[in-house]
Amino acid sequence: MSTWSQFVNHSKLLFSDKRLATVFAFGIASGFPWVLIGSVMSAWLKDEGLSRSMIGLFGIVFGAYTINFLWSPLLDRLAIPFLKVRMGQRRSWIFVCQLIAISATVAMASLDLHAHLWHVALCCFVIALSCATQDIAIDAYRIDSFAEHEQDKITAAAAMATSGWWTGYALLGAIPFFLADLPGVNWPQVYYVLAVIFSLLLLVTLIAKEPLSNREHQQQALELAYQAKLSALQGPRAQIMAWLLVTLVEPFRSFFRRNGVKTALALILFIFLFKIGEAFLARMSIVFYKEIGFSNSQIAQYSKLGSGVITIIFALLGSLFNQKYGIVRGLFISGIAMAASNLMFSWIAITGPKESLYLAAIVVDGFTQAWSLVAMVAFISMLCDRAFSATHYALLASIGSFGRTVLSSYSGVVIDDWLHGNWALFFVLTALMVIPSLLFLFFIRHELHALEQKAKVTVNTLK
Repeated sequence: MSTWSQFVNHSKLLFSDKRLATVFAFGIASGFPWVLIGSVMSAWLKDEGLSRSMIGLFGIVFGAYTINFLWSPLLDRLAIPFLKVRMGQRRSWIFVCQLIAISATVAMASLDLHAHLWHVALCCFVIALSCATQDIAIDAYRIDSFAEHEQDKITAAAAMATSGWWTGYALLGAIPFFLADLPGVNWPQVYYVLAVIFSLLLLVTLIAKEPLSNREHQQQALELAYQAKLSALQGPRAQIMAWLLVTLVEPFRSFFRRNGVKTALALILFIFLFKIGEAFLARMSIVFYKEIGFSNSQIAQYSKLGSGVITIIFALLGSLFNQKYGIVRGLFISGIAMAASNLMFSWIAITGPKESLYLAAIVVDGFTQAWSLVAMVAFISMLCDRAFSATHYALLASIGSFGRTVLSSYSGVVIDDWLHGNWALFFVLTALMVIPSLLFLFFIRHELHALEQKAKVTVNTLK
């Protein structure tokens, strides 16, 4: 059998797992909120005449994604009354969070932006808070769905989650921009349509199956161990203290114990640095497209549909590459491509709205997004302790989100006050932001290879 035939057969076998379809669908639900409070909100604010600085500062609501690890232990430990029995721990949290987000979207659609700007901002914050919590449960659902020895499936799940996210963010995200260019359609009406789409995604949560997990047994064993150590306390006090220690302390203690303090801190710093430049670009990209002269329909066609399709394709290819060659190489390749992509946007700023150049930039950017996300998601998933999957993933993902959300909220201030509207220089600056993370990746490459090798040894032992 030829190498190509082996590759095709392996791919078919790998992606035929029905669990991956659910992961893909939940990925759509995870990416769609970024349309509601990200690209579409930026376009609405721009069309209403708000400044670039104000548009950038609106992104502070995404800060909920950077601190969701603070309440992530509760999703590992607390059940929603009545719903857990019928839906399970993970799905019940996803369901409630989606209901809240849909309600806030409908409320926002009914508001006048100029008269109730802060109420609109509050609705955005509610969506961000509920969907950041939804993401904790979705990521935990994905991790719980695959055993630790299923490394190929874990990487494939990372690709499906990434593809789903971009389907929700880019493909579904193109719909509001096409609608906005129709005669007589305004942005509040578009938001009513988005609320309907989100309601359809809610159906996925209702029909999905809760993954099997021995998480509760592991947590109960830890509680009993802590109660034994707290023998000086009596009765309920020992039980309460043990519960709090397992819920709030043990997840973080477990992460540093599993990886070692030095390696754990190194991983945290790399995750924080890696996508800051890309985040600054993404936050102001819609504003840039509109200022440079692209229409809403062109943005939908290229930045949404084109970028989404390209990212999905490269996400699937990236998962196969990372399985064969490892995530360290994948991260190096995506980091270099990230800088190149940002420089291409600088080129557009100089030459003007040329569609051919726009398409080329979208292709490179789509490759960058897919390759880096698949590698990062698979790697973070590998680091998680299954007893605290929600907490561990949320902690690491929040660190990565910090640059994408809080720091990138000042991107409008950078372009307005520091660079005085010089878009070309702005994109060069975002390209340079990639360099520190690549240098850091080079310095910790041996630790990353060791962790990958450890996972492979576990797989071979089980085989």
